[in-house]
Amino acid sequence: MSLLRQCLRRAYTSAAAGPGAARSSPLDTVRTTLLNNKNASASAPTGTSSGDRGSPRQTPPSSPSFYTTRAVFYDQVAQLERAISTANHALRRAQLLPLPAFARESLPSMQTVWKSKEEMTADFQTKMTLSRYRKVTKLLNELNEYYRIAETAGVADISQKIYSIVSLFESAKKDAYLARGKRKPVVLDAYGRSYTVGKRKTSSARVWMIPVQQPAPPAEDSKAKAAPIPMTTILVNNIPLNEFFPLPADRERITRPLKVAGLIGKYNVFAITRGGGTTGQSGALAHGISKGIVAHEPDLEVLFRKAKLTRRDPRMVERKKTGFAKARKRYTWVKR
Repeated sequence: MSLLRQCLRRAYTSAAAGPGAARSSPLDTVRTTLLNNKNASASAPTGTSSGDRGSPRQTPPSSPSFYTTRAVFYDQVAQLERAISTANHALRRAQLLPLPAFARESLPSMQTVWKSKEEMTADFQTKMTLSRYRKVTKLLNELNEYYRIAETAGVADISQKIYSIVSLFESAKKDAYLARGKRKPVVLDAYGRSYTVGKRKTSSARVWMIPVQQPAPPAEDSKAKAAPIPMTTILVNNIPLNEFFPLPADRERITRPLKVAGLIGKYNVFAITRGGGTTGQSGALAHGISKGIVAHEPDLEVLFRKAKLTRRDPRMVERKKTGFAKARKRYTWVKR
């Protein structure tokens, strides 16, 4: 990504040194026109009499789109199309367009949230149908794509002018909408402990993890003994792991995140489990331990995500159906 950004900036710097660098972009004029169109509606032509004799004079409409009955809408669309054309020419002068397909796919994503149809109705002063809304958002997406190219290339003058136009149509709830589905980071307390919650089926587990205190390094003495291997404890409901989960499969499921990360013997684990059976409780405990390891070792987040250790298992027991023996089992058919 940094190599692509350097190439784009180098291309823009070489193009800016040419004779066309002094030409100013009219994107500021487009933004001013869009703001004026938002605040003022198309006015009807009024007739003014020049006297008792002679025909009355009529002033021309303030907008060429006056007779379309949706002057503000078509004026705004025309200004957006003008902004797209201007941004396209500016990026071509900077030798940033046309961009190869592989370079366009490597650009960082810049998600945005446009205003709703109701908000657009107030801005465009006309009922925003689905077809009109799609037409406007299509133009805005194209303009946002040019902003993404200019921002990645480091062309501040072009990217700022494009963003000043794009920001007029962004929703005020953009940050809240983009933050949906994102997990809050786990914060360690003053003692270095992490608190996470894991779930599986109908079981839940609250997990506390704390690193093992490393012993002091031995004194420089040839007779000094090597430090013993640290011993860790996993307590579940104040009971040792091997006593609470007698089945080896359940214990393997719980210690799997520690084995994948190579952190056996580094953390003490204390957990409280509720609900479900041994399979659900062991799965919930493994889920909570995985989230706790990621909190202590952020570099392992990608590895755990690929191994699906931090993902909550969505499988639940299927309900029993009427007329069935169980969820899917049917009664034996008897002819007589």
